[in-house]
Amino acid sequence: MADITLDAKGLNCPLPILRAKKALKEMASGQILAIEATDPGSAKDFESFCSQTGNELVKASEANNVYYYEIRKS
Repeated sequence: MADITLDAKGLNCPLPILRAKKALKEMASGQILAIEATDPGSAKDFESFCSQTGNELVKASEANNVYYYEIRKS
């Protein structure tokens, strides 16, 4: 279950990543950030973001053109 949920629907790259980065800064290690986005490119963006920052992409899914991600802060 997510500790914080970020609504990034309607935002295009790089805004979903920038908002997630800002939210993660304020979170404790081990907490989970859930993100809802509508940008189809966000899947690759969040994969790259997590591999570069050391955070864990716990979940990535899509339903009805909404992309859902869960990131565990390292």
